[in-house]
Amino acid sequence: MAVGVCFAGFLAGNAGISLLEAVVLAIGIAIQNIPEGAIISMPLKMKGMSKGKAFLYGVMSGIVEPIAAIITVLLTNIVVPILPYLLAFAAGAMIFVVIEELIPEMHSGKKSMLGVIGVTIGFAVMMILDIALG
Repeated sequence: MAVGVCFAGFLAGNAGISLLEAVVLAIGIAIQNIPEGAIISMPLKMKGMSKGKAFLYGVMSGIVEPIAAIITVLLTNIVVPILPYLLAFAAGAMIFVVIEELIPEMHSGKKSMLGVIGVTIGFAVMMILDIALG
């Protein structure tokens, strides 16, 4: 939905959002979807599901995001006035998930340093995208 909100703001032309900013957000969300799909697929494969079917379920878990983006863009007239609130809600939801689920899980195993390195690399990639593209 965050990607759709950004593109809706760009299409409306009065929300102070450039096409480049919307594309950068879409790239960031797409990068985030790769491990998200893996988190869905890997346990299914370990439980005996075929590789192809596990991959399909991983892909299907992320398909809701572009669908929500398209719906949001189609509802641009409704979305633009509440754009700041929707962006704040999307950011807050992601921060909540990271704090509530990912950080505790990252520190539960023997290789917790790997998680810290992953977060650091992810943060660095997003900052590079922010500086280089927007």
